[in-house]
Amino acid sequence: MRVAVVGGGPGGLYAAALLKRDDPDREVTVWERNAPTDTFGFGVVLSDETLGGIADADPEVHAALRRELVRWDDIHIAHRGHLLTSTGHGFAALGRRRLLELLHERCARLGVHLRFRAEAPPAEVLAAGHDLVVAADGVHSRTREAHAEVFRPTVTTHRCRYIWLAADFALDAFRFDIAETEYGVMQLHAYPYSDTSSTVIVEMREEVWRAAGFDELDEAESAARCAKHFAEPLRGRALRSNNSAWTAFRTVVNARWSHGNTVLLGDAAHTAHFSIGSGTKLAVEDAVALAAAVGRHPDLPGALAAYEAERRPAVESTQRAAAASLRWFEELAGQLDRPPRQFAFNLLTRSRRVTHDNLRLRDPAFTASVEDEFGCPPGTPPMFTPFRLGGLTLRNRVVVSPMDMYVAEDGVPGDFHLVHLGARALGGAGLVMTEMVCVSERGRITPGCAGLWTDEQAEAWARVTSFAHAQAPGTAIGVQLGHSGRKGSTRRMWEGIDEPLPEGNWPLVAASPLPYRPGVNQTPHALDRSGLTAVREEFTAAARRAARAGFDLLELHCAHGYLLSGFLSPLTNLRTDAYGGDLAGRLRYPLEVFDAVREVWPADRPMTVRISATDWAEGGTTSEDAVGIARAFAAHGADALDVSTGQVVPEERPEFGRSYQTPYADRIRSALGIPVIAVGAISSWDDVNSLLLAGRADLCALARPHLYDPHWTLHAAAEQGYAGPAAPWPPPYRAGSRRPPTGRKDP
Repeated sequence: MRVAVVGGGPGGLYAAALLKRDDPDREVTVWERNAPTDTFGFGVVLSDETLGGIADADPEVHAALRRELVRWDDIHIAHRGHLLTSTGHGFAALGRRRLLELLHERCARLGVHLRFRAEAPPAEVLAAGHDLVVAADGVHSRTREAHAEVFRPTVTTHRCRYIWLAADFALDAFRFDIAETEYGVMQLHAYPYSDTSSTVIVEMREEVWRAAGFDELDEAESAARCAKHFAEPLRGRALRSNNSAWTAFRTVVNARWSHGNTVLLGDAAHTAHFSIGSGTKLAVEDAVALAAAVGRHPDLPGALAAYEAERRPAVESTQRAAAASLRWFEELAGQLDRPPRQFAFNLLTRSRRVTHDNLRLRDPAFTASVEDEFGCPPGTPPMFTPFRLGGLTLRNRVVVSPMDMYVAEDGVPGDFHLVHLGARALGGAGLVMTEMVCVSERGRITPGCAGLWTDEQAEAWARVTSFAHAQAPGTAIGVQLGHSGRKGSTRRMWEGIDEPLPEGNWPLVAASPLPYRPGVNQTPHALDRSGLTAVREEFTAAARRAARAGFDLLELHCAHGYLLSGFLSPLTNLRTDAYGGDLAGRLRYPLEVFDAVREVWPADRPMTVRISATDWAEGGTTSEDAVGIARAFAAHGADALDVSTGQVVPEERPEFGRSYQTPYADRIRSALGIPVIAVGAISSWDDVNSLLLAGRADLCALARPHLYDPHWTLHAAAEQGYAGPAAPWPPPYRAGSRRPPTGRKDP
């Protein structure tokens, strides 16, 4: 086998070494355009996981690395005069130049041909003359661009500028510092990589970078200015550069990683923001996986498919975490007013990879101090602290999220609803929400939707609330009122989501005459003045019935592309009258409905609003719009914002992942100080505790976990050893408050 490796960075070199070591008869050549002593950046951080993979794959390289690594456990976080330390994190780093030297030596001993100061031949030439081409040629990969129609890369440029520098002394920890300057917020990420040197990365928003004049400074001037802004953590010492340039981070994603006998590796295939670790780490792990796959599979196509199948899930998980971390630093200015320990905890958990439970294992003293600042009584997890919402005090922070069941008959909730909601009320949540309850027959999503447009429906709901209040005292039950708008007259979810009914369709209304899916869903009628008034009165009539039915809280559904959401999004509201145009115009009708409902809803009962904080589509609701929408509803008397995202247009492209919607709740809470309910793939009690302690949310709404386990909250209490008043077991269930024993698991 003849192997060509394009790019002499750590990933390319290590792939070359492993491929040659596994079969000495292979002819392996590395092309590197720079000299062997040229390198960019300074230190490289490697995780224990990466080092373990290297130890398994190549003990000789691992032994050489161990002799060079600098190790430390602490993270220092400086915040407005406070320096907080969290320990137990386990970092290892070494100089990038030294890493390259070790890999050069290993390749040379194995017989790899290293061609420095040499441009690699064109991609098609390499592919024709070699059995395998490994493209490790970085974020600007020429190989990837040569076959862009196959790899289908997406490169996203982000909002901050950053520069890699170094200091000639060793920090004793990973350090995050913030400079609040006259130009805006700047941040420093720094860590040691030898006994005498530290990597220093300075980062700031593009507009801050320009305002500070960095766009007009050369390399040396930039280093001097950065040292001045961060004189305290640098102890007044200078910063040095090494071909350092300000750049904006680019996230690289490829639909495919291989084409014929050519495969992408490292930054050519994917990038992840430096704030969660090193691109070198990902590249080295790619090299290990690629060499192993080539060794396992007799045919190259099978090997490359196996390599991608193994690495892609891990890389995508890392990229999701990196995206969350990157956005956190982009929005850093909005985080600074937090209490010091909450700020530090928020920073540490920003990527959602470090959690409350994990951090409690690493550093119990620091975590206890965060819990104390939050107000947790001894032995009480954050999720089991009470929260006051208007005139209602919830005994814990868990909400059973609204979930459409589609089993009502003529809008009347039946035995299923009694059992479904009653079971969740018995299950310990602080607040149990109904599904979206429709305000009119024509406002239904499906024929199975529940409603509140008749007194019969209200009486049926009173049966549900009475059960919850009597059998699960202390549990609040809330109603979510909504109107389907253009997304109505469809089949039940399991019969074909968003598919029109085969017969019996009813006419739809919306902000604008735009079908949800052209050619599939019907075109709605744009509401005129009389229609707007009629729908508003349907909401108020339903709210009066909800109050008589005994609901403790009312939520107005302004999300997910339903009627009121359709007014808020610029993608679905094309009106030219007073109810369209700019955000103020698009807000006008939802606010009119809110005011009308608030007027008839009892003053001592809270009212919340669910919004879609982004449409996940170009030209849709922005984060700034979401803050403006939340601000408007808060000014009109909303007690909390329930912050969801998407489902407004079918062409959306959500960035799914664990707790993926919570940054939007975090931003609204940080900007406005209004209580927020976080939703979206929150699946564990550890997630809930983490979000609360970080100050990203005041309440957490969970849907699927409560379908899997109606007693999710009680079980979360039992698993955390909590038996306090925030999660009381109903007397008939107390015998089950301990996990049942299982069979022996020891050998």
